Amino acid sequence: MRRTRRHGLLLLPWFLLPAIAHAGIVLNVDGVDESLRGAVVAGVELSQYTARDVTAAQVRRLYEKAPDEVQAALRPYGYYEATATGDMQQVGNDWHVTLHVLPGVPVKVTAVTVDIDADAAKVPAVRRAVRGVQNLKDKTLNDGVYDGARDAVSGALTATGFLDARLVTRRVEVNRAEHTAVVNLKWTAGERYRYGTIHFKNSQFRDGFLDRYVPFRQGDYFSQNQLLELQQALNGADYFAVVNVIPDTDEAKNGTIDIDVELAPAKRTIYTGGPFFGTDTGAGLRGGIEKRWINDRGHKWKNELVMAQRLKTVSTLYQIPMPGPNQRSFNFGANFRDANTVTSKSRTVQLVANETRLWHGWTRTIGVNVLSGTFTVGKRGGEGDNAEGLERGRSTLLYPEVTLSRKKGDNPTFVRNGWSLTLTGRSTAGTLLSDASFSQVMGDVKWIRSFWGQNRLILRGTAGKIWTDNFSDLPPQLRFFAGGDRSVRGYDFESIGPRNAFGRVIGGEGLLVGSTEVEHYFTRNWGMAAFVDAGNAFTGTNYSPRVGAGLGVRWLSPVGMIRADIGVPVGDKNEHGIHLHVVIGPDL
Repeated sequence: MRRTRRHGLLLLPWFLLPAIAHAGIVLNVDGVDESLRGAVVAGVELSQYTARDVTAAQVRRLYEKAPDEVQAALRPYGYYEATATGDMQQVGNDWHVTLHVLPGVPVKVTAVTVDIDADAAKVPAVRRAVRGVQNLKDKTLNDGVYDGARDAVSGALTATGFLDARLVTRRVEVNRAEHTAVVNLKWTAGERYRYGTIHFKNSQFRDGFLDRYVPFRQGDYFSQNQLLELQQALNGADYFAVVNVIPDTDEAKNGTIDIDVELAPAKRTIYTGGPFFGTDTGAGLRGGIEKRWINDRGHKWKNELVMAQRLKTVSTLYQIPMPGPNQRSFNFGANFRDANTVTSKSRTVQLVANETRLWHGWTRTIGVNVLSGTFTVGKRGGEGDNAEGLERGRSTLLYPEVTLSRKKGDNPTFVRNGWSLTLTGRSTAGTLLSDASFSQVMGDVKWIRSFWGQNRLILRGTAGKIWTDNFSDLPPQLRFFAGGDRSVRGYDFESIGPRNAFGRVIGGEGLLVGSTEVEHYFTRNWGMAAFVDAGNAFTGTNYSPRVGAGLGVRWLSPVGMIRADIGVPVGDKNEHGIHLHVVIGPDL
């Protein structure tokens, strides 16, 4: 067969393919643990050619440089006598290089001297940082750990008001022959600065109003942590789109430093709304109007309407911030609620008046509630609203309420390490305008901890107790039930609890629920979860926990964390099937 020149050109790439195929380096390192192996790989130039073409001459040149590069890479970790040998061979188009590393005897810190002014050494934060440097003794010399400990002292001095502090001596003497090192550091702290005047710029409020958010007084010692608290408090007040807290270091003099707070007002009126879905409430629509501030005294007003399959509410809340410390405010609200769960129906009106303030690190709320309406309890377990065993009632209750809450998290949208705790107590004792006498306490706790990279452990618990002589007069909102998205997953919302003589769930005087959940994130925003929940509402000492378990998907969406869980009852002869639970909202 005759072959044309064109056919020959078409076949040419197949003949040339072995000559132009990718030739890279496959690098292996042995003789050291994982942390040192990473340092070696990062420190040798061979690793830069694992995905790049390389010639035989280049490989030999890089291979010859490797022993010196290994020694340089391990020196910051305290290994000053590291050596390396190796093997090199061509396998196909790639070069396989193995480096055999002998790290040698590490250098250990045998003495640490820290010299610092006596006044600075008495400050707890500085004392803790100095202790971190002193703890280097008897440990392997590590440049990164040493730098971090040294810089922590300088940072603690600046953060606690020693703005003129200087590191005047920083010396590390290494004796290679004896494999020892001596650390010698000295700081001059200088004068400790105090707060001068605080200047709020571009505020829309009258003079003095924003002082309520300042966690310090003029004349107190300067603290960067307090400035961060001020910034967080102003951001949390929701008045401003921009908050910058800036110490005026250029004008610091006579031992005082002024603080400039640069502000930009947020949008004054916020309209919210749209469809939503929650497995406890069903599908629905939500709409709201919020006035972030009504006047130059910072008054707020918030209104919300919810229309869902199993819940309808109309609520309004008016907030009056008060001058002075502790972010004190008076709050007045009203709420109409029409709820229809699997166990109860209720239609109530609630009026609330309370005072909220910061109290010893807690948010404390003390107020009075008026709750009035009709209810039907015991739907679950029978057939229809006319079935025998339903309990119907009407009540009006006037009761004081006290709530203490506290939370701490490292990120408001996705908490890697944090916790929250809420304690509530309410009682009609001493009131004359209530149809029922009761006292109730309740606690709710949540703890989040990250581990092994992209994983989180979440523990949750809820406990409560009611003391009353006429339990049947209490509306469903004040009784205890278990089950649902934030209780025992695998069961319907408020479907677990004590039953009456007709087998209908009527709620209990006690509540105890716990949950363990583990999450793993594959990407920044997507993960999965496995959980086990257990608990029940009960009366007396007749506590028999129900258990639910399942798997879920986590999505850190633009509107917040979305959790979708599939739960099933475990070991329950009376409850079967798969339950979907969807929750949208922050971790804490």
